[in-house]
Amino acid sequence: MESSLYDRVGGEPVFRRLVGAFYAGVATDPVLRPLYPEDLGPAEERLRMFLVQYWGGPTTYSEQRGHPRLRMRHVAWQVGERERDAWLALMRAALDTLDIAEPDRAAIWEHVERAAYSLVNTPPTRDSLLS
Repeated sequence: MESSLYDRVGGEPVFRRLVGAFYAGVATDPVLRPLYPEDLGPAEERLRMFLVQYWGGPTTYSEQRGHPRLRMRHVAWQVGERERDAWLALMRAALDTLDIAEPDRAAIWEHVERAAYSLVNTPPTRDSLLS
């Protein structure tokens, strides 16, 4: 029987470190910080629960929040290329803090990168098109 990525990387503690490092970056990021309420704790918990469930851990996210519906849940915020790129930079830095096998690291990165691109809901600005 093949183990889940969740189990292979070390379970909850690894995802707690990943998401904690990510939100430590969000706390001081000039692009992303304004998108969040003052208390980052609830957003950190939701992302952690989502990633844990996605990769084969407990289904707490769905039990508490229902289907993820990521695009619908993020539609209230303007997410453009700038926000996507800032999010990915912080997630890459957080992922790089983990000591996990390369195939698992690559799988996590591929998923978060695809998700970040899918959440863009604001067209590029004229300036970004000219650069």
